[in-house]
Amino acid sequence: QVQLVQSGGGLVQAGGSLRLSCVASGLILDQYAMGWFRQAPGKEREFVASVSWSGSTTYYTDSVKGRFTVSRDNAARTVYLQMNRLEPEDTAVYYCAASSSHAYDLSRGTGYINYWGQGSLVTVSS
Repeated sequence: QVQLVQSGGGLVQAGGSLRLSCVASGLILDQYAMGWFRQAPGKEREFVASVSWSGSTTYYTDSVKGRFTVSRDNAARTVYLQMNRLEPEDTAVYYCAASSSHAYDLSRGTGYINYWGQGSLVTVSS
């Protein structure tokens, strides 16, 4: 049984930082591109960042470039999203995702996702 278990969400003031973690089990992690999506109230789930199976290639949505960093540690079976200079517009439920497609494909939408994490609420106050 595949599980993606997330941790690290919470409440932070604008300008602050948070790190999300996603621990995978039940799959061979280095065979999957990994990514993060988010869903704000009343909005569709959207792509945030992705990382290739080796960790050598990353992709970001424009609004988080220069502020967020996605990384992975295959030996620890963990993917991270470091979020700096957070803004109120970043408030959302964040989801970890695993895909057997290329990391770039995750930026094209949720249709390439094989597995989802349970979601982590990130709230940024102004």
